[in-house]
Amino acid sequence: MTATSVGALLLCRADPETVRPVARLLRESMLLLPAGEGWSVLVPEGKPWRRDGHVGGGAPADGGGPEPVDRVVGGWATALAVGSTWPVLALWWDGDRSGYTLASGFRRPVGYIWLADGTPAAEDEAMRTSALRLGLDPVTDVQALEALTRADPETDADARLRGLLAVLTRAGVEMPPGLSPGEPADRLRSVAGIHPEAEQIEWAGWRDAVREELDAVESGSLGPWVIGPRARAVATAQVATGLPLALWGVRRRSGGWIAAGLVLLVQGLLGFAYDRFRNQGGGGR
Repeated sequence: MTATSVGALLLCRADPETVRPVARLLRESMLLLPAGEGWSVLVPEGKPWRRDGHVGGGAPADGGGPEPVDRVVGGWATALAVGSTWPVLALWWDGDRSGYTLASGFRRPVGYIWLADGTPAAEDEAMRTSALRLGLDPVTDVQALEALTRADPETDADARLRGLLAVLTRAGVEMPPGLSPGEPADRLRSVAGIHPEAEQIEWAGWRDAVREELDAVESGSLGPWVIGPRARAVATAQVATGLPLALWGVRRRSGGWIAAGLVLLVQGLLGFAYDRFRNQGGGGR
């Protein structure tokens, strides 16, 4: 890994059709590709993370410039996962450290970090929690993941993330060729762009976003709770969580967390609107 090898991948446990409407709400240009049966991967096209001499999660975020890559993609992962039935695994690296953040619904995200030379720098319990939330085998897969938390002078941070992906292959992950941890963001975009099934994800305005989100609600891809008896309670929770989260992101100048708050707000408001529509003769349940 070199000092310029900064990049990130967002691995979603859902097919591209399901991921697409939520990914558009991030208002970021990304490439969406299939990554195995029931999995997708998002490759960011921009680089809204800090490279001004402050790499890694310890960089300050109050100077108005870009943020550390782990904080940016952590916000994106949270935005994608909230209100959905599928978890999102954000893989990131910045030359000093590498790691992942796992977001799943409204639960607190968990993650793990390795220093560039592969030295573990997090609590082992995070691996077990990650395995549980990803639905991995509680014995075989957990043992393989725990091996990544032990000291190994011959295994650097890139290899640790590749080891994580190797475990996930048993859950169906098949990363497109060339999308490998440690590669710089420019190369990841180039490789993803020539993939025959790559799809451009771009912000097309609120009207199209709302229309696509409503289609996703109707199809049930966002989960059974966005319609039916629990819809109003979930919509209330989404709005109540989304507004302060978006405001917190504004104060911290954090694009990722602003996106998370906006996604929650949009999904909550749409949940109210959709529930009202169905209960007023649109096919209420």
